Amino acid sequence: MAVQADEVERLFRQSGAYRFARWGRPIVPVVFGVDDASLAFVKGAIEAVVQLAGHKMAETDPELGANLLLFFLRDWDELTEVPGLCDMLGDVPKLVDRLHARRANQYRTFRFDEGGAIKACFAFVRLDAALADLPAETVALGQAVQAILAWGEDAFAERPALVDAQSGAMLHPEVAALIRAAYDPLLPLAASDASHALRLAARVV
Repeated sequence: MAVQADEVERLFRQSGAYRFARWGRPIVPVVFGVDDASLAFVKGAIEAVVQLAGHKMAETDPELGANLLLFFLRDWDELTEVPGLCDMLGDVPKLVDRLHARRANQYRTFRFDEGGAIKACFAFVRLDAALADLPAETVALGQAVQAILAWGEDAFAERPALVDAQSGAMLHPEVAALIRAAYDPLLPLAASDASHALRLAARVV
């Protein structure tokens, strides 16, 4: 299995620049808008991806309480009814208009610490027809993968993060290997030099 450095660079390209970041603290998830059965799938997917990365989870974050917040919605307008969301996202009505215009079914934003590592992730999933037809475990795994690293804006446009299997969706082997490599303790928590892509690609096995 091999992933070329130029592909790694594309996976972490934001606005034309290389920007890599992984979590620098244990992940503390909280999930809104799902029933108990779906909640088990979401938490199980997060735990599986965190374990794959060799990272840690915790019961609480001393600074934020919870640092991975996932919201499942039927319509983007529901965001305007979430208390305190403007403190996290800024102008929520403007964001809702933008998401409607794009016909988006998900939105994700990260917060970073002083060293550039991820300290929080806010993910919002609108369960449109395309997502509603997918098994809950598939949606959950996709969200867990996209939250474990600050992927580039077009990271999975060419290579999907998940592949279909007879028993259900699973992580693409090269994406799984890249996640493991990204959490190599010898690599920095964050990087903006594209030479980092060479070091990361060399560890994908």
